[in-house]
Amino acid sequence: MRAIRWIPILLLLTLTLEPARAAEPAAVGGHWEGEINLPQNQVLQVKVDLEEASGAWKGTIDIPAQGAKGLPLEPIAVQGPKVRFVIAGVPGAPTFDGVLENGEIRGTFTQGGASLTFRLGRQAVEPIRRPQEPKPPFPYTAEEVTYKNGDVKLAGTLTIPPGDGPFPAVVLITGSGPQDRDETVMGHKPFLILSDYLSRHGVAVLRADDRGVGGSTGSTSGSTTADFAQDALAGVRFLKTHAKIDPAKIGLIGHSEGGVIAPLAASQSPDVAFIVLLAGTGVPAPELLLRQAELISRAEGATEEAIRQEAESLKRVSAILRSEKDPAARTAKLREAVKSSIAAASEQEVKGAGGPDAWADQQAKRVDTPWFVFFIDYDPRPALRKVKVPVLALNGELDLQVPVDMNLPEIERILKESGNRDVTAKRMPGLNHLFQHAKTGSPSEYTKIEETMSPEVLSLIGGWISERFAAPGKGTAR
Repeated sequence: MRAIRWIPILLLLTLTLEPARAAEPAAVGGHWEGEINLPQNQVLQVKVDLEEASGAWKGTIDIPAQGAKGLPLEPIAVQGPKVRFVIAGVPGAPTFDGVLENGEIRGTFTQGGASLTFRLGRQAVEPIRRPQEPKPPFPYTAEEVTYKNGDVKLAGTLTIPPGDGPFPAVVLITGSGPQDRDETVMGHKPFLILSDYLSRHGVAVLRADDRGVGGSTGSTSGSTTADFAQDALAGVRFLKTHAKIDPAKIGLIGHSEGGVIAPLAASQSPDVAFIVLLAGTGVPAPELLLRQAELISRAEGATEEAIRQEAESLKRVSAILRSEKDPAARTAKLREAVKSSIAAASEQEVKGAGGPDAWADQQAKRVDTPWFVFFIDYDPRPALRKVKVPVLALNGELDLQVPVDMNLPEIERILKESGNRDVTAKRMPGLNHLFQHAKTGSPSEYTKIEETMSPEVLSLIGGWISERFAAPGKGTAR
């Protein structure tokens, strides 16, 4: 579950008032490496190549953590020490606006309503170590596939164990926000790790790009949790037509918001044979988001007064989104509601956004989307009550985004009281929201931890599926 907080807007670096000095093209051209400074003390590494010929500039950018390579930069402007370039064709017009000084380009990165600082230098940045990422050759086949849910085309990868089958299969469902098929986050690829493990142990896996990401069409923010449930069921229908898939043994594995989507989809279709909930929720969204905001803010060092103000603001925003149906009136009310939380933002954040009014506009736009309007009014319990197929629910004890104590017991209680006879619910000691071994569970740790997904979670999922749905001649996964 994405952390729902007022995303900090960092200070726009103050440019010198001295007369602009001419910069030699050679000083700007060439290879640069550095980082965008993200909220919660995280960074996103980038690599930039700039080239000037006859007064015209061209360039590309790589973003290793997102699997992006050679994205074109256009337009590029170099005027004196000032350097500005835009990642072409990406929503929100991601823009780098900086100054070349002392061999580095520093400045502001903006995309949509967000404003963050960045730095580029000539020295190579230390590559992110992700030792669990699988390397070829693989003992299974991988097929690039597409399938449709109405007008939306979904593009993904289907990995199939060796042999004739038919095999049990799963559809992986990502967490909130635009996610690629590997659920790439902070340099980690959890779904790549999970699909590799399961396909090595006799389970076929379908993982797809979210709407509007990679090869898939549509929009993530313009869609809802209910829409994503139908996307998951489109994946199930696709798998049912594959010669090597057992149509009676197709399940869903959902992480974070995917753990909300999976029960909703399973409650609507007899074709879902089982579900696995990774950091799934068992309480209404407003309760979850209030607790989430409190825990993360406290872990990041916020004052108790700032935490209180943020909670009050979130309550007002939730009430507006749930009650005000007129778009214009909702926008106006949201702007006023978020202004009350401006005290929790630093002076630099507000200044970087362009002042209090601009800051309020940005925060209001972040929540006034079809996805959030639906989600803030969603209660996962009715769907859980309808789920009668086997369920494995895992929650990390250090998860600050989906706290285990308020969610896992409720999931287990609802399922069992509703007559589900095959429910396995486990607290995972020492694990965070991504199921990494962590110290505090704070999102600021995610990128620093080399482990992507704990081996015991992988083994637990694979073993649980194999015990119930192993293909003929296949034993329990180890």
